[in-house]
Amino acid sequence: MLLDTPKTRIAFNRTGGNGPEAMFCGGFRSNMAGTKALALEAHCAATGRAFTRFDYRGHGESDGKFIDGTIGDWLEDAVAVLDRVAQGPVVLVGSSMGAWIALLAARARPDRVKGLVLVAPAVDFTEALIWDRLPAAARATLEREGVWLRESDYVDEPDQITLRLIEEGRKHLLLGRPIAFDGPVRILHGMEDQTVPWQFATRTAEALTSEDVTVTLVKNGDHRLSDDESLSRLMGAIDEAAARIAL
Repeated sequence: MLLDTPKTRIAFNRTGGNGPEAMFCGGFRSNMAGTKALALEAHCAATGRAFTRFDYRGHGESDGKFIDGTIGDWLEDAVAVLDRVAQGPVVLVGSSMGAWIALLAARARPDRVKGLVLVAPAVDFTEALIWDRLPAAARATLEREGVWLRESDYVDEPDQITLRLIEEGRKHLLLGRPIAFDGPVRILHGMEDQTVPWQFATRTAEALTSEDVTVTLVKNGDHRLSDDESLSRLMGAIDEAAARIAL
């Protein structure tokens, strides 16, 4: 289905059920047809929990071009889906960049987002994992041409990293100060993650104001954590967070 917003059309799929509803926020250049999103949808359907998945603009089946998107744009999409598609109290499930989006959406809608499950949280990645690590030549290219092509580990085409993505991302940085959220938070991270260091999980946990935060480190886990054992662990984290929310 498509959700019309003033700026774009967002593709989504919602399955009805009981609350708290789980809503999945995917990662950078991923889409709602990925392994985790579909596995969680099936789990929620089997357990009677409502579930929503969607594509940010420029991703998957949604309108727009990826190169035009920013963190603020994708946050806007997530909040639109939260406001107009998901119902009642929600557990946001964020994978990689989606964890950053989920934290920002929870801040924007504290009355709706009551729990968080974060997988390999790439919080502040545009600054900490891209800009801060760029060689001088790549920075010069980005500043001169407005775009830098980075080889992707997950798709054939290179990532189009724009200067606008970096600069706009600075408006949404979270680490280094308290992240106000009082609900249950479950964080999962693979210690063999070559994309987002597992220390981002502990930094995120330390910044959250909630007292109900647990971090699970998977010693041999990679960035995706999409093997059967990791998916089972993720499903359990959602059920646990949801169970701790008063309806």
